[in-house]
This record gives sequence, C-alpha cells and structure tokens, in this order.
Amino acid sequence: MRPPLSALHRPGRTPAVPASPSPGASQEEIRRQNLGAVLRHVHVHGPTSRAELTTRLGLNRSTIGALAADLAAAGLVTEGAPVTTRRGRPSLVVSPRSNRVYAQALSIEPDRLRVARIGLGGRVLDLRDTPRPAGTSAVDAVVPLAALAHEMDRDVAADSIRVGVAVAVTDTTRDRDGRIRIGGPDETLRADIEAAFGDGRPGPTVLAGDLADIAALAEHVRGVAAGVDDLIYLHGSHGVSAGIIIEGRLVVGHGGRSGKVGHMVVNPGGLPCECGSRGCWQTEIGEAALLRHAGRNATPGAVQEVLRAAADGEPEAAAAVARVADWLGFGVANLVNVVNPDTVVFGGSLREIYLSGADVVRQRLDELALPASREHVQLLPAALGPDAALIGAAELAFAHLLADPLHIGFAA
Repeated sequence: MRPPLSALHRPGRTPAVPASPSPGASQEEIRRQNLGAVLRHVHVHGPTSRAELTTRLGLNRSTIGALAADLAAAGLVTEGAPVTTRRGRPSLVVSPRSNRVYAQALSIEPDRLRVARIGLGGRVLDLRDTPRPAGTSAVDAVVPLAALAHEMDRDVAADSIRVGVAVAVTDTTRDRDGRIRIGGPDETLRADIEAAFGDGRPGPTVLAGDLADIAALAEHVRGVAAGVDDLIYLHGSHGVSAGIIIEGRLVVGHGGRSGKVGHMVVNPGGLPCECGSRGCWQTEIGEAALLRHAGRNATPGAVQEVLRAAADGEPEAAAAVARVADWLGFGVANLVNVVNPDTVVFGGSLREIYLSGADVVRQRLDELALPASREHVQLLPAALGPDAALIGAAELAFAHLLADPLHIGFAA
C-alpha cells in the first residue's frame, strides 16, 4: 500500500544517538530503529568506520558490528578495510552500495523535464532531461518522463534495486487552455506516474511533492542548511514558493498546499497577479518584476543579463536589482516574524537576486523584523543549484527504506 504523503514529509536527520524506543518496544522494533540509524548515517555522511558509528550513535561495538553485518547481507552496504597506517586492527568501513540501490527522481519544471537515478548515499548515477513544451500540464509530462527513464534503465545492472520513484512538481503549472493552476501535485499525477513506472520491478512506490518543498528537503539534508532544523527555503522561477522546515520536519499543510508565499499580498495597490489577486509578493520579486524594472523583454537569458549589467554598474539594471531586493527583504522580514527560522535559503532565480542585492535585503530585514527573530537568522544562497529538486525527490523515495531497512526483502 502506498504510504500517505503526509507521513513521508519527515526529513531523516541522523541523530547523535538513535531515537529512544517507546516504552514496551519489542526487540525487533529496537533493532529496526538501530538498523535505520546506521543506514541513515552512512547514507547522509558517506563511508564511516564501525568505530566512528559506535561513537556517533551511542551503541556498543558488538551491536554496531551485528547491524552492519545485517545491512551488508541485505545488499545495502559494503564493509571494507580502511586505507590507514594506524597500528593494530583497523575498524571496518561501512559504505552505502550506491551503484546497486537507487531511487528514481523526477522533476517537472517550468521549461524542462528531468529524470535522475540517484544511488543510496546521494550519488547522482545518471541524469537526463528534455524541454517541456509550452502549454502542457504536469500530467502531460508523464509520457516524456517515462521515455527518459526507460532509456536510462538500459544502463542499469540486472541486480540493481529501485527503492521508489518520487517527483518534484513546480509550484505553478499552466494548463493547455492557458489557465494557471496553483497547488501541489494531485492524485491523478501520482496515479499516472505509478502506471508508467510500476513495471513489476521492486520499489514501485510513487511519491510526489511541490518543488520548493522538495528542494528545501535537499538543502536541509545535503545542502547549505544541513543540520539546521528550522529554515525557510524560497524558490523563484516563473513564480515564488517556499519550503518550510520546522524542528526538522517539512510543513506541507492540508493537501500539501502550504508555502505559496508568492501569493502573500504585500502591495494591495500593486499589479494584478495571475492568481486573480493584486499586489502579490511574486509581482514584486519575480523574474518578470526584475525585467520590467530593468526595461528588458522576457527572453531566454534576460534575467542573467540584468544581473550582469547591475554588477557592471549599469544604472537602470542596478536600480532594478535594488528595487526587487528591497521587496525581497520586505517579504522575508514578514516570514521571519511569523516562522522565526534559523536560516533563510534563496534558491532558483532568487539565489542570484539575493547575491546581487544582499545588503539591501539585510537592511530591510533589520528594519522590519523583530529583534528576537532577526538577530540569529542567517540568509544564505542555496548550494545544490538546479539539482536540488532531484536530490530532494530521491530523499523522499529513500525515506521508507531508511525507516525500515530490511522490510523490502533485499537479497545480496
């Protein structure tokens, strides 16, 4: 049975010690939790010696040895001697079997469709993409995505295990009739992907989520916000959306439709928004706003042109960046007051806008945000670039494996 989406938006942090078992937990439940802790650690942090796992996870040496042996027997990890000059008996190094155990990650973006095979441990094994035709819905993307994936499968070893399929969907999609649809992925999309990808191989579970949510998860697990439990990830492209993580868990709201910060009204007398409202935040900080203020047309590469011109000191471009950065700081201040995060991460086109106008953003934040909230908050550019959505989608697909490593019944 497919797990509910709400149960899967729980980024798997690697704690210093395994989670305390609930009162009355059976030995099997405790073993499952400990197996998950070991596998999660090597998945997130890479090859780790048994000795280091003993220290990091707070378990004794014999327990770590037995858990690592079980994971190796299941074909999820390998164990090998380290390259070391230390005297005495070396501690075996536990490594994820990235080439054998993988997730299939899909990304439906405003102008591109992408598929990646990402191995346990977060290693990108293969990545392919194709243009997304204008005027197509997310559901229309299933057939070309499946074609890319099946082409990719030709290079997959026969004993490889796919643990699941996950798709990141851009926040705003345009249907064939030109109507803008705002919201998270729906059951129709998941069902169509499941039909196209559920070809009898292990791991047919299909998960779906908003692109900003999934990119936030990626930056939280493997990016600039690794180890940060309270963060806001802002993603800009054709629109603006946010992934919000509180106490290490992604907040998705009813039906997975939270984070639509681009439609937060900041200027009631401003321009009409495609959502039907007026003065939405994305009308002031989106790519269209930057180009409008700079007097440029919306052509391929135009946003980067403006940013380069601003860096070179062109007055009109510099003024456009400053104006957009000011509105960016205005909205960030409001979000910081509401959420009180430790970090705000800027991704997509907002990354470059932030880097170009960071001083303006920080100044507006300092003016408007409450001292208790602004004094500790970090503003950071995203680290994972365009691959964030794919990396985050893979983390969604790996979640059930990390929670219960042996439940799929792998064979070595």
